[in-house]
Amino acid sequence: MNVLFMIAAAALLLGPLVAIHEFGHYYTARKLGVKVLVYSIGFGPTLFKWTSKKTGIQYQLSALPLGGYVKMLDEREGNVKAEDLPYAFNRQSVWKRIAIVAAGPVINLILAVVLFWILFLPKQEQLNTRVGKVMSDTPAAQSGLGVGDKIIAVDGQAVSTWDAVNFALVRRVGETGNIQIQAENQGKIKIFDLPVQHFLNDQKKSVFDSLGFLPYRPKIEPIVQKLSDDGAAVRQGMQVGDRVVSIDGIATPDWFDVVDIVKKSPEKMLDITVLRKAQEIHLKVMPQGHRDDMGNVTGVLGVQSNSSKIVIPDDYKQTIQYSPIEAFSRAIHKTYDVSGMMLNSIVKMVRGLIGLDNLSGPITIAKVAGQSAEMGWQTFISFMALMSVSLGILNLLPIPMLDGGHLLYYFIEAIRGKPVSEQIQLFGLKVGMVLLGSMMILALFNDFMRL
Repeated sequence: MNVLFMIAAAALLLGPLVAIHEFGHYYTARKLGVKVLVYSIGFGPTLFKWTSKKTGIQYQLSALPLGGYVKMLDEREGNVKAEDLPYAFNRQSVWKRIAIVAAGPVINLILAVVLFWILFLPKQEQLNTRVGKVMSDTPAAQSGLGVGDKIIAVDGQAVSTWDAVNFALVRRVGETGNIQIQAENQGKIKIFDLPVQHFLNDQKKSVFDSLGFLPYRPKIEPIVQKLSDDGAAVRQGMQVGDRVVSIDGIATPDWFDVVDIVKKSPEKMLDITVLRKAQEIHLKVMPQGHRDDMGNVTGVLGVQSNSSKIVIPDDYKQTIQYSPIEAFSRAIHKTYDVSGMMLNSIVKMVRGLIGLDNLSGPITIAKVAGQSAEMGWQTFISFMALMSVSLGILNLLPIPMLDGGHLLYYFIEAIRGKPVSEQIQLFGLKVGMVLLGSMMILALFNDFMRL
């Protein structure tokens, strides 16, 4: 993935999200009788602009699609003609101002519902929630969860897909205690309590790796079918057709066993035993380190297996198809779940249960946008929906400079019957600038550390 593709994917992702956010402010303001002066998408040098002869509104597109703004007529920002005073933003009732400010984040959440709805409409064949593997010496193994157990609820919340299981578990990030798993096997319902301590603080592990159970994985013979020209394996003598028998004395009867060991061994010399033409050969191979978008380094050998003839047993498969109404209901529920997860994560970050190294900035967003675009339209739309929820929720936080900060002032005004003093608003503006500036610097620092 080259840099230009990554930048284009990021622009394609963020541009529409920013545009629709500002459109929410713009459309609501005009409907409520406020005069709009400028509708701008992006910051930095202006690439294109034109002024409507009918309305006098200036529309413009700038180089950096990381934000935008809608400038409205306001006495606090300059002189307003007497005949235009009824159309000034500051002259509107507090409830009209609340509606205009809230419209931006709200329309982002509405867009997320629409995008999730699109994703739920097609017929889907996927793995059901039956456990395919339980790893020894893990919370899952200690609790008695077994292969073949079908997960039907997490902490009392019903789940029917692995995506739902993942979301339910992520809610417990940073916590210490027991995660309750309810499962069914041959008509019998079982309840398992999985003990966790500072759950998922180790970013190198996934939710399922941390708990010690995985979805079904088909058995793939550990035979090398393809070698990368510049991979570590080919440089150390591995050949197509080699069967990987063991790594550092650990038997590898399945290709996933090979992958698991290699991923955990970046820049570490491995003793790999392969079977070649009925003869065992010992190779010393050091997997190359590969850094993902969160800065985690995993090992890569540069080998591939033959996964084209995978057969999944019927017990582990399910077909899901929703009607348009069911899909819409699911989309609303998914948006609600993602919103709750984000708010929960922010609270836990403030409490110190989640590390600040989880913050990501524009570089990480651009990288993930590029990767999701390479994986197909559904993955890209899914990431866009997540980012739309994120944009909506973050803008609703009660931080001065954000929409949520303005809403806080207006709700206080609605309760008190008079506006918050300009001195308090100015102080809040300074605090908001410091908070947002610090968060951006930290996010960019995390981005660079992950490169």
